[in-house]
Amino acid sequence: MIKGLGSFGDMAKMMKVAKDMQDRMQQMQADLDTITVTGESGAGLVKATCTAKGELTALEIDPSIFVPSEKEVVEDLILAAIKDAQRKAQDRMQSEMARITESMGLPADMKLPF
Repeated sequence: MIKGLGSFGDMAKMMKVAKDMQDRMQQMQADLDTITVTGESGAGLVKATCTAKGELTALEIDPSIFVPSEKEVVEDLILAAIKDAQRKAQDRMQSEMARITESMGLPADMKLPF
């Protein structure tokens, strides 16, 4: 508490903490656009890259799987790689959120934003 301000000092401190949290959340949101994760399937024959927000940014397919009779297998491998990348993106976003909440002295499992 700031001396002489009574409960207003506590309010000022809370407002500063809230502003710091808002600034960190905005920075984290910007960072999530630049963090990438790669999911794969078929022992690496298909790779999908996503931002930590889950936006698909790249798809790499080994040409050896382009056999007309294996169309359904290729489609399944593509979907599996995308789902793997999206799961990894979600995990990464949650770990970034936990890192921020812990650095602010909040419980790691606290759900943000409120």
